[in-house]
Amino acid sequence: MEYSHRYHAYPTQEVAERLDYHIDVHRQAYNYTLYEYENTDADDISSAYKHHSRLPDWKDEFPVFSDVNSKALQRTVTRFYQNLTGLSEQKQNGNTVGKLTWKSPRDYQSMTYSQSGFELKNTSGRTATLWLSKIGDIEIRYHREIPDQATIKEVTVKQETTGKWFVSFGLETDTADLPGKPDVETLDTSNSIGIDLGILNYIYTSDGTTVDWLELEDEYARLRREQRKLSRKEYGSNNYENQRQTVAKVKRHIRQKVLDYQHKLTTWLVTEYDAVFVEDLNVTGMLQGDGNARNKQDAAWRQFITLLEYKGELYGTHVVQVDAAGTTKECATCGVETAKPIWVRDHSCPSCGFECDRDANAAMNILQRGFSELGLGWPEDTPVETAFPTDTHSVSAKRVVETGSPTLNEATPVAE
Repeated sequence: MEYSHRYHAYPTQEVAERLDYHIDVHRQAYNYTLYEYENTDADDISSAYKHHSRLPDWKDEFPVFSDVNSKALQRTVTRFYQNLTGLSEQKQNGNTVGKLTWKSPRDYQSMTYSQSGFELKNTSGRTATLWLSKIGDIEIRYHREIPDQATIKEVTVKQETTGKWFVSFGLETDTADLPGKPDVETLDTSNSIGIDLGILNYIYTSDGTTVDWLELEDEYARLRREQRKLSRKEYGSNNYENQRQTVAKVKRHIRQKVLDYQHKLTTWLVTEYDAVFVEDLNVTGMLQGDGNARNKQDAAWRQFITLLEYKGELYGTHVVQVDAAGTTKECATCGVETAKPIWVRDHSCPSCGFECDRDANAAMNILQRGFSELGLGWPEDTPVETAFPTDTHSVSAKRVVETGSPTLNEATPVAE
């Protein structure tokens, strides 16, 4: 299994200048890869592996490429071909795409060391030291330990638009070292949950728990103020650059607040339940639809689902995405579909008379579809009519952020 850990980095001024130089050399290598791809016989550079063989010639012709680590230089060439593959996949999916273009200094802010050329040292405290070949030591805030069973496959150093530095470790853990998921045949269905990603609530679970949306209005009010200030600055001036960084910091604060919230919520879900079922949403299509687009984007549902999936692997929990079509309209008891405009918040089945909150009905349908995906039937000892609690337990987003768990259970691990 592959995943990553990210840390703040605090290079000295001398090392930061060296990092800037190395990243710019890698930017030039990326651009030269694009040049050769467009102007060299395709038989010689049809893949990243073949293109790697041209690097010795690069170093002879352009000595600047000898200043950076050779494995990192290979990784930059690979990065170009990965971007090329991503572009091709989007085109195959029917999306209108352009072509890869040259990177300006602002567009290229990171580099990656792969396989060798790095070493993590002094990890006994809250700080650690990362050594990079041809650069030197960089202090990082070691706020969480890298698991003993994980292997560091690559290291990425990035300077964000805020000017701050970060280090990401690409980790790989053998599946044999991970806690195994319970066998489907012995899965405790009573400790499984369906999740409806809602509009009035961030999530609504099939056991009646709701978690509120994260309140970001103050952050967005500040962002609007800072953006207005930026619009009044002369483009390219020092004042403009200082204000641009201020805007970038506010945007990053919003992203980090959402990510922190999702980390705590997803960790609670995968440690509390044996199986978690969630909708497979077409987030791109939802954002392109009319109305409420910013709130949908703030929700970062795709990011939420991705976190759920990778944590399910880490903690040994079944995380299954199910078809979201019709989960709101379909009655969880009898399966009859009833049209519901978005403003209708209750489910009332005209066929069987079953009534509940519309999101609760959707969560129960997701739970049933999750069991079907795993090849399980609906548990006979859990009738749908009695599966919903009479009182919905609502949890505020603030409590999730402050405690790391909707249940306020201090024993629940929320390492993220």
